[in-house]
Amino acid sequence: MTKLTLTNCVQGYATLVENEFIDKYMAEANGEYVKVYLLLLRYKCDPSVNLGVSEIADILDCTEKDVNRALDYWTKKGLLDVAKSGAQSAPQAQEREAAATPAKKAAQTMISMVKKPESPATPEPKSAQTPSEKNRKEFREITHVTELYLGKTLTKTEVEELVYFYDVLGMSADLIEYLIEYCVENGHKSIHYIKKVALSWNDQHVTTVKEAKDASGKYNKNSYAVLNAYGIKGRAPAEPEMAYISRWNDEYGFSPELIVEACNRTMNTIHQPSFDYTESILKSWMDKGVRDITDVKALDLVHMKEKEAKKTAVPRTSSRTAKSKFNNFEGRKYQDMDELTRKLIETR
Repeated sequence: MTKLTLTNCVQGYATLVENEFIDKYMAEANGEYVKVYLLLLRYKCDPSVNLGVSEIADILDCTEKDVNRALDYWTKKGLLDVAKSGAQSAPQAQEREAAATPAKKAAQTMISMVKKPESPATPEPKSAQTPSEKNRKEFREITHVTELYLGKTLTKTEVEELVYFYDVLGMSADLIEYLIEYCVENGHKSIHYIKKVALSWNDQHVTTVKEAKDASGKYNKNSYAVLNAYGIKGRAPAEPEMAYISRWNDEYGFSPELIVEACNRTMNTIHQPSFDYTESILKSWMDKGVRDITDVKALDLVHMKEKEAKKTAVPRTSSRTAKSKFNNFEGRKYQDMDELTRKLIETR
């Protein structure tokens, strides 16, 4: 019968489950697989118990096939070490054990032990690190710092976005940490907002913390200039407002001077802040090819001339006199007063 020998206990009265398992692995796994994993963790703290596949099946009230499927699943995920030692001679087993890492030396039977995700609190000798191990340690540090700034355990989505920043966008650990710090200090803890800032930096080819600080300083200056033009004080721009400002700066390519001018015109026209109204002004300017304040003044001049031309234009009049409700019939014509008098007498 296959037995499980589990060692390396942290404490005998509790079972420690890493946040990384909960955030990264648990949501994707079948519920039965999770139960097998937790049970293995439980008995990992009691090496005196020889737990076999059949015992696991009895405890969890499932079949041995279910247990084996769970073991295969966690093995593929890299959380479980499988070693077939039954067919090995003693020297071969000793040779295998000597070559194993300290975390795997408990392999005595088919299934050795459950591997805990490595903690940043257990440093390894620098000479023993491979590049991939170094990257994993950096990423664990990123997640740790992010959790401190956000004040909570990261969700699966949040971890995936950090992976995207690190692996796809190629952002360094220092740059990601500054990204989180910058967003949180500006009152934004949403991972969606943080991602927008990361993509904006990527579009601007920001690769260092210094470049990010320069870009952030300029961006903050533009954002607060818009709020000041609207008469909004004492707060940072909200996420939808930042989306407008970002579009005006990055997509439309307008200077801060032009954007503030559009905001001022919004206030002068409707007397209240409106990002939608300012958007309509800037969109109109973009369609007309406006690039600077000189172009705006030229448009204003054309508009004024057209307005004056409409005021001074002479309206067309008909050669015939317009009829009113008091003069809506054809007038009769008489030769002289005598004829008129005769007509009046005849009608009596």
